[in-house]
Amino acid sequence: MALKMLLLAVLTISVWTASANRGHDLNVLKGTVQTLARQLMLQQLFVEERIRSDGDSGVKQIRVANKGTRSYFADTITQRSALAIHDHSNYDRTVGMGELIAVLNGVEFRTRHNDYKLRMPSRHSKTYNALEDLPFPDVPPSVRNKHTVVEQIKEMREYFRAFKEQNPQIRSDYKNFFKPAMCYLEGGWTTNTESLEEPFHSDRHFLDAAGWTDLQKKIRFASYTGSKSLMENYGFLPTTLVDVKNGTPVYAQWNYRILCHPIKTELGLGDFALVDDIGSRLANRKTIDQMSMNKAARFTLNPTHASHNYNSTRGHGKLDIRLYGQGIIDNIMQEIPGKDNYLADLNDHSFQKTEYDMKYSNLTQLNTGYYHRWFKYQQEGNPRTYTAYRGYSDQNLWTAQTTQQQINPRDVRNCYNDHHTHKRVCHMQSTRYTYAIPLEIIWLTPLYKWNPYDLTFHHGSPTVSPANSVDANGRDGGMSATKAFNGTRYDAFYFTPNEFFKSGADVTREAVGVLDKHDQVRSVRSSGTRIFLPDIEGVGKVRLRYPIAPAHFEGNAVYKEIDALKEMVMNMQDYVKYFEVPPAVGQHTTNQTLVIAPDDEHFQMSNTTYHNKIHMHDVYLSKQQYRDVLHSKNVTVYSSVAMGHQHQLEIAVDPHNHTVFKINKCDGHPTCYDGHSPILTHLP
Repeated sequence: MALKMLLLAVLTISVWTASANRGHDLNVLKGTVQTLARQLMLQQLFVEERIRSDGDSGVKQIRVANKGTRSYFADTITQRSALAIHDHSNYDRTVGMGELIAVLNGVEFRTRHNDYKLRMPSRHSKTYNALEDLPFPDVPPSVRNKHTVVEQIKEMREYFRAFKEQNPQIRSDYKNFFKPAMCYLEGGWTTNTESLEEPFHSDRHFLDAAGWTDLQKKIRFASYTGSKSLMENYGFLPTTLVDVKNGTPVYAQWNYRILCHPIKTELGLGDFALVDDIGSRLANRKTIDQMSMNKAARFTLNPTHASHNYNSTRGHGKLDIRLYGQGIIDNIMQEIPGKDNYLADLNDHSFQKTEYDMKYSNLTQLNTGYYHRWFKYQQEGNPRTYTAYRGYSDQNLWTAQTTQQQINPRDVRNCYNDHHTHKRVCHMQSTRYTYAIPLEIIWLTPLYKWNPYDLTFHHGSPTVSPANSVDANGRDGGMSATKAFNGTRYDAFYFTPNEFFKSGADVTREAVGVLDKHDQVRSVRSSGTRIFLPDIEGVGKVRLRYPIAPAHFEGNAVYKEIDALKEMVMNMQDYVKYFEVPPAVGQHTTNQTLVIAPDDEHFQMSNTTYHNKIHMHDVYLSKQQYRDVLHSKNVTVYSSVAMGHQHQLEIAVDPHNHTVFKINKCDGHPTCYDGHSPILTHLP
């Protein structure tokens, strides 16, 4: 019995000792996990801080679809089109924009193909992600009240002429019907790390994954193989570790969206200035004048109104080069709310400071629920007013505070000496912020609402009543009564009379037939958002989309030196005094010869409406290739990229007419699969 009691005691002590050791080991393990998690968070912080110091918030890259013998032939944030913008004007609210890599406050991410919609935050609700449609301008009464379509067309042309020339003497009220909208990229860390949350609605694209983990696996696979989603529906949206609570890791998921805002700040076309992206200009073989009306053009806004510099041929003004603080772009961004929508009314008093609005000379508190990058502040007990940018070195860190629980907060323990008690006080502060950058300004016109033929618009999805769909029974927009669209809808948005535009082959090819309420076929054009409108009789070409997105690399110290050097070299006469050895601007001795490189010959493929997607391609022949074709040799070249594709073309000259250049083979076939004409148009 004594032996049994002794053995039991030894066993009990052994069990207790082992349990104690396991408890000790468990505590050590939890401590190790928390230490490793903290180190992981610090590594993530290091990466973000490195990105912040390498450049500004801005667009970093679009998908590379072009390359050549020099590096500038490859896409950066522009090449054939800035920000990969394109048209989907057959949709009522869809704005064409491809994939891009962006940086917001040190967070680098890649979007899916965007093709965003003209929508804005709610003006009536604070509900998370509550949206409403962007309002379209009305049709001018003087147009609407005309009795015939011909008279309406003539009057509408005058309004567009007034807008193109920015001339109120043509139509004094034209500004009431041409409204600018700021479309912007917004991002933030969200608390939803489980179910996939679509960033914003698109009529054409979505995140093709079952959840965040599935999306990340697909991105890893695509990056590993160098492949892509054929529909460009993948996006790299990072997940980050933000905390460890009781041994459990807490994550946050990055997400973004593209929305638009109706601008209230006074704005004119003269306030825009061209950003001279020389690489893109050389790749596109464009002079500075030609670049303005090219899809690859990128713009910036002058700090103050500069309408006196407006050039109606270029469609923009001249850049006022100088230092500035609060400018037009800041006033516009401060009209845009964060996640609390337009009802946002917040103030930030962190670190014992009160923030004030830079727009006002007095001390008006800043509504931090709206996007801003520049503020004044006073600290408790100090009457002096200071000014500061958001961030350390980021020129484009527009931030907005929010109360939405779906946005991940950041906490800090703040200690300070109380001004009244002179005692040290500590307390926790918690706040939530999102970030944004401008992408483009779109001019909304009366064409969205102008329906002079009174064509029926069918609301809702075509799947609800397919038998009554506008394209039922093989209708494809042809000009016969059996082929014309039976009315219009959101993705067959055709209202504008074909005759509104200048007559020509391109206009005729883009026109479609739509039955009116009396079953008469009307020849009309798409009325949705375009980069450029086709030539209007007596008006010319009108640009409506102005990409103004900042570039991430513009915040790099090396780029700033290159930018200064570019300014000096491209404008030597203005900056000659800054050269160490002044150049002999405009002076040539008898031994000097200016060698001017010959221009490439520029051709265009015809427009096509394949799958209801209107597009065309540019084709360039070198002087040698041009001579070869004229001498009856076939030449193989690549077209420019449009609608996400390009063509390999075998080009020959018509043996009976050497002024006609034709496509012998397109992608190895006798004709192009998407319906381009075999005849090329030679541009001067």
